[in-house]
Amino acid sequence: SSQSELALSSVVEMGFTDSQAEQICALSRFRGSNPKHALSTLTALFVLGLNPASVLKVIEKCPELYTVKEAQLQQRITNLRKLGLVEGSLQRVVVHYPQILTVPAKRIRTAVTFLREKCLFTMHQVTGILRDSPAAVLENTNHLEYKFQYVYFRMGVKQAEMVKSKLFRFSLDEVRNRHSFLERRGLYQTPDKNGQTLVINPRLDRVLHSDQDAFLKLASASAEEYDVFKRLVEREWRQEEHQWARWEKWIQEEGKEKIT
Repeated sequence: SSQSELALSSVVEMGFTDSQAEQICALSRFRGSNPKHALSTLTALFVLGLNPASVLKVIEKCPELYTVKEAQLQQRITNLRKLGLVEGSLQRVVVHYPQILTVPAKRIRTAVTFLREKCLFTMHQVTGILRDSPAAVLENTNHLEYKFQYVYFRMGVKQAEMVKSKLFRFSLDEVRNRHSFLERRGLYQTPDKNGQTLVINPRLDRVLHSDQDAFLKLASASAEEYDVFKRLVEREWRQEEHQWARWEKWIQEEGKEKIT
């Protein structure tokens, strides 16, 4: 094997089976990767406590990890620990969403600061978001903020319930489609200033996590009705997107003192 490739023998020595080692080496041909970085990445993942099958899964999902220098990788893992990801949770996050190790620690800290200062999540809640929805920290902060404000102001849901229902796993469209459909059918209401509604709103968890059949049952509707509705509102929302600036202005004037 050439200097630019990972040696099969050194990978087998790490505890991979022959077929796993072949896959690991094939993935190391990822552009920009270097055998030295590839070996140190594999070592770092073992030190983290992952077994060979999990390491392979991580590299298959995210071969870019082969291009990350050892010191950066260690710094990023240490940073996630500092943000409250304990043993077990940390490993699950890395296996589920290895891309989290491809971004500078600084970018993740910026997202954490944003969630704490703009959305007023506690540090404990932010750790919950990192654990359950790690991709959220790489999302555009304007999108995150809009989703947060939509659920907070329009749906009247507080931070603790957002974290519990793993809100940030869902796109804004998924949240909006389901909420608006229930709202237009008279099954969901924005709470008034005192948090009161005339109907009993279903919990966010039920709105988001029900499968399609359970959701349609909740909405007392057919799949056809929901499909037609989604097509119509998509058109409305595309027209509304450019009004985001006006909505933001309203939030600044009306909403500042309301996020608690």
